[in-house]
Amino acid sequence: MNKFPKKIVVASHNLGKVREINALLKKQGIKTISLKRFNINEPRETGLTFIENSVLKSKNTSKKTNLIAIADDSGLCIPLINNEPGIYSARWAGRKKDFSIAMNKIEKKMKTICSMTKKDRRAFFVCALSLYFPDNTYKVFEGKVYGHLQFPPRGNNGFGYDPIFVPNGYKKTFGEMTYSFKERISHRAIAFQKLNSYLKKI
Repeated sequence: MNKFPKKIVVASHNLGKVREINALLKKQGIKTISLKRFNINEPRETGLTFIENSVLKSKNTSKKTNLIAIADDSGLCIPLINNEPGIYSARWAGRKKDFSIAMNKIEKKMKTICSMTKKDRRAFFVCALSLYFPDNTYKVFEGKVYGHLQFPPRGNNGFGYDPIFVPNGYKKTFGEMTYSFKERISHRAIAFQKLNSYLKKI
């Protein structure tokens, strides 16, 4: 990793996401630069997959700063409702990003279909992490974590859908876990493990 720059731009205005990315990169001795320093807006997410949207964001930031940019597109997928909300996870929270609205919407939609047994409540988080370089090359690293949904929501930690997601092998939701513990097992952590393996090779 000797040749890799020690500073990269985080292509996101999502404070919860930025905090997690900062913490994970710090372990590798890499400092992050906030998107706010450049007054750059995130592009419209027109991709059809998490990977496509992640690359759209990292490319946009790298092009406008001429620096290496890192972006993350992630979301919650629920097999019972055709893997929704999926790439539209943030949009389900509306313009005000009120995820309590989104979580209520999910619960209501699922209740119209099933009796909400644990099997019915299966879900998984996806994280597509992309590194975009000024020479127009990029790398993508994907992480997934499986579990089930919990209603009503529990916990005030984390962000997004964390209060309703219980990862397999645990009893607590992501929202009940400490940030440091979640960083070790989350979909984002798994994607970063793959990124770290890549960094060790360059």
